[in-house]
Amino acid sequence: MAPLVVDNVVKRFHQGDRVITALAGISLAVQQGQFLAVMGASGSGKSTLLHLMAGLARPNAGSIRINGADLARMSDKQLTLFRRRNIGLVFQAFNLIPTLTAQENVSLPLMLDSSDGGAVAAKVDQLLHILGLSDRRTHRPDALSGGEQQRVAIGRALAADPAIVLADEPTGNLDSVSGKSVCELLRDLCLTHGKTIVMVTHEPSVAVYAQEVVVIRDGQFVQRFATDGATGQDLAARYQESLK
Repeated sequence: MAPLVVDNVVKRFHQGDRVITALAGISLAVQQGQFLAVMGASGSGKSTLLHLMAGLARPNAGSIRINGADLARMSDKQLTLFRRRNIGLVFQAFNLIPTLTAQENVSLPLMLDSSDGGAVAAKVDQLLHILGLSDRRTHRPDALSGGEQQRVAIGRALAADPAIVLADEPTGNLDSVSGKSVCELLRDLCLTHGKTIVMVTHEPSVAVYAQEVVVIRDGQFVQRFATDGATGQDLAARYQESLK
């Protein structure tokens, strides 16, 4: 069973008397251990799709299933608990708690669900090592670089060992060097650690780190293709061609 299945999802928004269709019947499946990038221009519906996958909004039609569980059938309380335990979220804004250290930010989801302090500490130690942050564990966000803050945010997303990690423009607030480092980390988490990742981006130089790319336009599926070691320039050309 694919850990994420999006089936004919429709999402509409109301602006006064107008009805805006943000998604018009999107379907896709993401397999275990796959790194998928969703590309589209501003207003294409890509961030709306990610928010629906995360259970932060509900579709008007269709279904989104994570490990077989239909998010639309859950109450708000059930969805909150399910999201905490099964969905890791990484945003463009790092959304770290400024008064907590790196290790405390990473451990927060585990502390909400577990009273076993020893198990939490061991898990956080492992994550900080994987993320290359062991020597920054006691630093608060204002003492960390942008790239380090995003790594902490990724660690927090991974803490509960979720079925899927969703990343919304994760390099948007980073310089090119830090952005490349975060992209390489996400790719390594998929290839080496078997994490299932969906990343929304409008940048071909970021999408190229994924295994596959889905292109959407005006809320509709356009094309899905493998990156196959393409360069950012190659992927940019293919992306533009898919929009013609």
